[in-house]
Amino acid sequence: MNDMQSTPTPGETPPDEGMTPVMNGIKGRCPRCGDGRLFSGYLKIADRCDVCGMSFHGHDTGDGPVVPILLVIGAIIVGSALWLELVYEPPVWVHLLVWIPLGTILTLGIMVPLKGMAVGLQYKYRSTEEDARPGGV
Repeated sequence: MNDMQSTPTPGETPPDEGMTPVMNGIKGRCPRCGDGRLFSGYLKIADRCDVCGMSFHGHDTGDGPVVPILLVIGAIIVGSALWLELVYEPPVWVHLLVWIPLGTILTLGIMVPLKGMAVGLQYKYRSTEEDARPGGV
């Protein structure tokens, strides 16, 4: 057995990778090699991995992560605001001061990992078109 680990070539998937592409995506790393950066900005997916060279041009998450985030965080915020209103009856400015920043922070905090997870799932299940590998293989 060879003890050296090699970076997979484009289109090659190690047989025992399991949930690794998804976990790499959640961490903001390349779903294939796990070393390169997935994002070039806060929510902008990079053009390609700076380590293994995998192209991310076909990975488009669209609104996929946004809808569940807004539904779950919206339910948490509205439920908490309703509880606060029924128990303490604070003025409206307290609701504005508490819930708007909290909703914004929670939404922006979870957006990057879920967007990375979506790219990892696209890679794992091959839902994007891959570039032809050198040599036509």
